Amino acid sequence: MKRVGITGGIGCGKSTVLDEFKALGVPCFVSDSVAACYYNDPDFLDDLRHLLGDGVFLTDGSADKRAVAKRVFSDRTLLDGLNALVHPRVMADFDRFCSLHPQSPYVLFESAILYDCGFDRLMDRMVCVYLDLPERLRRLRLRDGVGEEQLMARIANQMPAEEMMLRADYVILNYEGNPRHRQVAYIDKLLRQ
Repeated sequence: MKRVGITGGIGCGKSTVLDEFKALGVPCFVSDSVAACYYNDPDFLDDLRHLLGDGVFLTDGSADKRAVAKRVFSDRTLLDGLNALVHPRVMADFDRFCSLHPQSPYVLFESAILYDCGFDRLMDRMVCVYLDLPERLRRLRLRDGVGEEQLMARIANQMPAEEMMLRADYVILNYEGNPRHRQVAYIDKLLRQ
């Protein structure tokens, strides 16, 4: 079984591309969705409290994810600390996910920060979903209702999209009107060989 990383900058449309792969029967591991579940794990919350303090917790004891994001995206040391809590858990969960799909020719591991974390070295192939910055910002403003300053802070914590594209084995250009389905089908065919 091939392990294939799929990445791209925030707002490039990775989720839409993943839906295309899922429609072809490809098992897709979405790291952000998996990591979001850790916020229900008491051990993870204890580690988070130790890293960020009480200020990112609500009165009911749950973590305020917006407060967490605001803190870590404005402080690289805290972001690295959060990643150190999350990444080993994610990779262990990905290993379990792969074991559930032994008959699949490949599985996809989605993460916006695959290269930043060095996870690309654990993959057999890499796919990059690309979209230029102005269009990403437009989509993110609509999706998240966040100002450009906050969006640029998040983007600044990721590898430039153009560098991701240059390092990938395959690139999907995710523009409106571009034949995304054909690009995904072509890459799927190559990965099944």
